[in-house]
Amino acid sequence: MTVADIVSSDPDVQGGATVFTGTRVPLKNLIDYLDAGDSIEQFLDDFPSVSREQAIAALEFAKEALVTLACAH
Repeated sequence: MTVADIVSSDPDVQGGATVFTGTRVPLKNLIDYLDAGDSIEQFLDDFPSVSREQAIAALEFAKEALVTLACAH
């Protein structure tokens, strides 16, 4: 799965916020759910247009970006 399969940004969709590709659901919503202690299942139930694969891939991508950033410093 490529980044474009996971998330996208378009000024005409949610004001350019990063959203799950093919949806109007901001990536930030997933982070907010997890930050609040909600499960990924709860997020997926509340936002059925986001696939489990997209949500997991977004988290894996974020993890890799953070690990890469941490290793660079």
